[in-house]
Amino acid sequence: MIDLFSDTKTRPTAAMRQAMANAEVGDERAGEDPTVNRLVARCAELLGKEAALYLPSGTMCNEIALAVHCRPGEEVLCDVTAHILGFEGGGPGALAGVMIQPITGTRGIFGAAALKEKLRPDRPYAPRQRLVTVEQTANLGGGAIWPLAALREVADTAHAAGLATHMDGARLFNACVASGIEPADYARGFDSVWIDFAKGLGAPGGAVLAGTRDFIAEAQRWQFRLGGAMRQSGIIAAACAYALDHHVARLAEDHAHARRLAAGIAELAGLRIDVTGVETNLVYFDVIAPGWDAAKLCAALAARGVRMGPMGPRTVRAVTHLDVDRAGIDTALAALREVLGG
Repeated sequence: MIDLFSDTKTRPTAAMRQAMANAEVGDERAGEDPTVNRLVARCAELLGKEAALYLPSGTMCNEIALAVHCRPGEEVLCDVTAHILGFEGGGPGALAGVMIQPITGTRGIFGAAALKEKLRPDRPYAPRQRLVTVEQTANLGGGAIWPLAALREVADTAHAAGLATHMDGARLFNACVASGIEPADYARGFDSVWIDFAKGLGAPGGAVLAGTRDFIAEAQRWQFRLGGAMRQSGIIAAACAYALDHHVARLAEDHAHARRLAAGIAELAGLRIDVTGVETNLVYFDVIAPGWDAAKLCAALAARGVRMGPMGPRTVRAVTHLDVDRAGIDTALAALREVLGG
């Protein structure tokens, strides 16, 4: 199977598995796992923050950040396509008890002017606005990279209005590799930020949430509350450390494969794609062939050993990653030609 459904489909490499087998471990919940402790210290430095916390997933990072920054009934502002709004099972309302105020941006990115339009005076009959979140890269924006200037303008605008800021950095390293900008530079101006290891970096799980020491101390309380505190989690953290050492720079290969896939799709009648919009490892395209839709196309591809994901009635997403090489991309394109030609 050429699995382009998501970069979460990556599997640990043999060398990563060996690093996991050799991991020095202890009781993470008691702060005694040396591999976890080294990882969070390293990530805090990478992100330019005072402290960090190892968690099972990026979704937990987001949900804990909302709960720490906000009180129930308060409001979070984010792009209308944000992961916290559409892909976390209603967690913001169920766990943090917050309201969501969506902002309509372009490809998942909004500017300071759009944020200002949503800001309002603090009045008792309206939810108190507390937090602004951004997603780097923007998933439903096709893996679009937030420009550094836009991030800083949004953060400055939020802080000037007395709001906190949070960055969902699920694919932050993809943005860094594509742009040449360091993670700490992107994260500067954001009160909390997290990075994911279970997507393009190829680890079997784990994410790190970073912020001030006080923020992380409160986040740890939520970690216990939600059951995210683990024991000998250094076994998984070792995979994350290995990924930092070996799988960050190679994200450039995924980006090149995504561009190759997009260029091939652009040549196929019945499909529509904006090749210039493919900035990282996410490839979105539309099915316009008569008699076809996204679900039907994905089912036909799956029958030929290629997996992509329908993201709407006519929109398909393909995600390049560590486990798909150039030959796999060419196989996927051949399957698309066969399906549409047939």
